[in-house]
Amino acid sequence: MSVPAPVLDLADPAIDVVELTRRVCDIPSVSGDERALADAVESAVRALPGLEVTRDGDAVVARTVLGRGERVLLAGHLDTVPLTDPPNLPVRREQHPVDGDVLVGRGTCDMKGGVAVQLALARRVAAAGAANRRDVTFVFYDHEEVEAARNGLGRLARHRPDLLAADFAVLLEPSSGIVEGGCNGTLRAEVTTTGTAAHSARPWRGHNAIHDAAPVLARLAGHVPREVDVEGLVYREALNAVLISGGIATNVIPDRCVVTVNYRFAPAVDAAGAEAYVREVFAGFDVRVVDAADGARPGLHLPAAADFVARTGTAPLPKYGWTDVARFSALGVPAVNYGPGDNATAHADDERCRTAEVEQCLEVLSGWLLGAGA
Repeated sequence: MSVPAPVLDLADPAIDVVELTRRVCDIPSVSGDERALADAVESAVRALPGLEVTRDGDAVVARTVLGRGERVLLAGHLDTVPLTDPPNLPVRREQHPVDGDVLVGRGTCDMKGGVAVQLALARRVAAAGAANRRDVTFVFYDHEEVEAARNGLGRLARHRPDLLAADFAVLLEPSSGIVEGGCNGTLRAEVTTTGTAAHSARPWRGHNAIHDAAPVLARLAGHVPREVDVEGLVYREALNAVLISGGIATNVIPDRCVVTVNYRFAPAVDAAGAEAYVREVFAGFDVRVVDAADGARPGLHLPAAADFVARTGTAPLPKYGWTDVARFSALGVPAVNYGPGDNATAHADDERCRTAEVEQCLEVLSGWLLGAGA
C-alpha cells in the first residue's frame, strides 16, 4: 500500500521551515523521478497570491511582477542522488553528538533544506505583497545530480532565459550558512603517450607507452596549485590525475596510455584560458580537452550582493567546486552560493542538516529581501 506524499501547505502556519524541510525530503525525487515533488511545489506556490508561476518539464518558476527596479533570484534543485538500501527516508529528527538537533535522511543537506527555505520565503514574499522592495524569482529545477545535458536550469537557460533574468542570484546549495562567492571552473583533459606493442618477453622489440607516462605524473606531482584573487576572494586551483588507463593484456607491452587530468581553475579566466594553461603544463605531450565549464565571478561588489553579505554577518568564502552559479554567470547574472547544510554530509548514507541552519538561512534571506523584522 503506497503512502500519500506529504502536502506542502504553505497556508498552514503550523508548518514551519523545519517541518517543511521534512515534508519536502519525504517526497522521493531521485534524478529522473522529480515529477511528484515538482507537482507538490507547483501546487504550493500557485496557491500563494501575487506570484506568476511557470512550469517547464519538472522545473517550476514563481516570480513577483511588481515592476521594481531590481530583481533577485533564488534557485534550488529538486533532485537527489539515489536512496540507500534500505532507503534513508523518511527523514528522522534526532540529536547528533556534534551537530545538535538535526534532520537525517536523503536530501536534507543536498539540498532540500534550501528548497524548503525557498518555499518559506515565497510564503513571506507573497504575504508582503506591494511592500516588497525588490521583485523576486524562485526557481525549483530538476536533474542537477546527473549529466549537465539534462540539467533543468540549463534547459531553462536555453529555452526560457527570460525567466532567469535578474540583477543578482542566490543558489541555495549547502554552504553551512556562509556565502560562497562564484565558483571555480572545471576542465577535463586526456594526456596520451604512444609506443609500440610487443610481447612482454621481448620488450626490446616494442616501446612502453605506460613508462612514457611517468613524466606526465611527475609534472603533476611537482605542480604547485595557484591561488588567484578574484574580486577580493582567493580561489585555490587544483590540477590532478583522476584516471589512468593503458594496456590490453598482461603479456603485451602497451602501445598507448592515457592520463585523465582534472583542472579546477579560478574564475579569473575562461575555459579557453584554462586549456592554454593545461597545454603549457604538458608541453610536448598529446593533450585533448574532453570537457570544460567556465567558473563564475562572485560579483560581491554589487549593491544587492553587498547588502546580502552584510546581512549574513560573516565573511564570504570562495567556492572551490563547480556549481550552477556558473550558469547564471553565463547569462550575465552574478551569483553566490548560500544555503543550509554541511557539504561534507551531502550524498552520505547519514546525510543530515542542522535545523538551526535551516532557520538561520530563512531569517537572513528574509531580512535581506523584506527588511528588518521580516
